[in-house]
Amino acid sequence: MNVLAVPDSAERMSSVSSGNALELRGVTKMFGALAAISDITLTVGSGERRAVLGSNGAGKTTLFNCVTGDFFPTSGTIRLFGEDVSNFPAYERIRRGLRRTYQISLLFGGLSVNDNVYLACRGASRGRFSLVRTRHNDALRVRVAELIEAVNLTEVSDALVSELSYGQQRQLEIALALAGAPRLILFDEPAAGLSPTERAELINILTSLPSHIGYVIIEHDMDVALRVAESVTMMHNGRVFKEGTPEEIENDPEVQALYLGHGEDGGHA
Repeated sequence: MNVLAVPDSAERMSSVSSGNALELRGVTKMFGALAAISDITLTVGSGERRAVLGSNGAGKTTLFNCVTGDFFPTSGTIRLFGEDVSNFPAYERIRRGLRRTYQISLLFGGLSVNDNVYLACRGASRGRFSLVRTRHNDALRVRVAELIEAVNLTEVSDALVSELSYGQQRQLEIALALAGAPRLILFDEPAAGLSPTERAELINILTSLPSHIGYVIIEHDMDVALRVAESVTMMHNGRVFKEGTPEEIENDPEVQALYLGHGEDGGHA
């Protein structure tokens, strides 16, 4: 199966889902008396690629944490593909096609690239608790090879993750996020710390993802964000500040002022 094909499970699930991958309505997260995010209303269509921008402390990562189930919102509702998941644990959201990467790489450094991707695929499969060893031509092993190829790591598939460059580790995280049948992926600053060459590689990978997989990307590198997104949400002080196309956001004077650091920003990232 080609990685660009729609997995059968994703095809079945998308046929019964709503037209939106993600819907937030009035989502607020309080930490004591402090509102990290306030009254967030946001819609991401199925297959849509959206960037969420904002300076440090704008509330972007807190927003992601609420969507993934790392935090439960203090108020408001979160719907994934038409289903209210506001109080669902993270694993239930994963079962519904949600995936995420983090700012800090979460990989098994002492294992190979192959083994890392295999564990991700095995963990998302029905046979994840089976003690039967898979063969080299098993469907799961074939899928592992396809995902590694999709993120351009075939040449280092047998290398230990600890031996990879930082950029290659970020590419590997994308492969892990593609395991199973993802329908919406949240990328948390995937370009952070990458060289110009590595950023170009990241852009190529993201823009080559299957069209049925939508994503939301938090990114401080505006050049990367605006090249991989078709819509943009700008956050400020824990609230949605503006929304528009990449061109509209890039040319907006107020956005430019905030992004260049001329605005005061509070709250937590």
